Amino acid sequence: MIEMIADSVCVEFPIYDAKARSLKNTVLNLGSGGRIQANAANKVVVTALDEISFSIRDGDRLGIIGPNGAGKTTLLRTLAGIYEPTRGRVMTQGHIAPLFDIALGMDQDATGYENIRIRGLFLDMSREEIEERAPEIAEFSELGPYLDMPIRTYSSGMRVRLAFAIATSLQPDILLLDEMIGAGDAVFLARATKRLQDFLSRTRILVLASHSNEIIRQMCNKAILLHQGKLVGFDTVDEVIKAYASMIVS
Repeated sequence: MIEMIADSVCVEFPIYDAKARSLKNTVLNLGSGGRIQANAANKVVVTALDEISFSIRDGDRLGIIGPNGAGKTTLLRTLAGIYEPTRGRVMTQGHIAPLFDIALGMDQDATGYENIRIRGLFLDMSREEIEERAPEIAEFSELGPYLDMPIRTYSSGMRVRLAFAIATSLQPDILLLDEMIGAGDAVFLARATKRLQDFLSRTRILVLASHSNEIIRQMCNKAILLHQGKLVGFDTVDEVIKAYASMIVS
């Protein structure tokens, strides 16, 4: 079974700045229970995630919503294994693909074909998978002879098209997205939209953080609401969006 479980996940970032002592005194005097606080060892920390627990399984599409600074990106990076929980744990069954920046790892001085291989390895594809998918990636990008040239010679739209073609060639069990993938110029958009839909349909579990309630409604069947690093809602998309609207108003 493909699944992902967050069990009482906490992520704290200690503050080592020289001003930490005065900040610590201020926090202690205020009796703050917010995101900046003193921990049990009397050190100032930023609590980015605080006792986050949920579980999702095969077929789930989970949206993460909340205001800026709520912990959405931190949660995604923790689920991806980039950040290690200070306390609690994340348990997964299935191959995870985090797509937070589709162009991350690309080399401006390498050719398009070389970047297909570089980015493929970065996305944890085997060399055999990369070679198998390279012709299809090249065809979809429509870059033709430009693939033999360094990508520093590309326009920004051409670089996005290549990065998009590579990213959507994956076949992950669990896909983590921080906002939707951009597809470049308008002419390319129609083909890109269908490819993105096919790509998402192949994913067994999707976790998507977005500021767009409409995208969350279109893409997800469940949602969580974060506020100051705490999980304050986990329900259907409509119920969580209603809770978020009430929180904003209050």
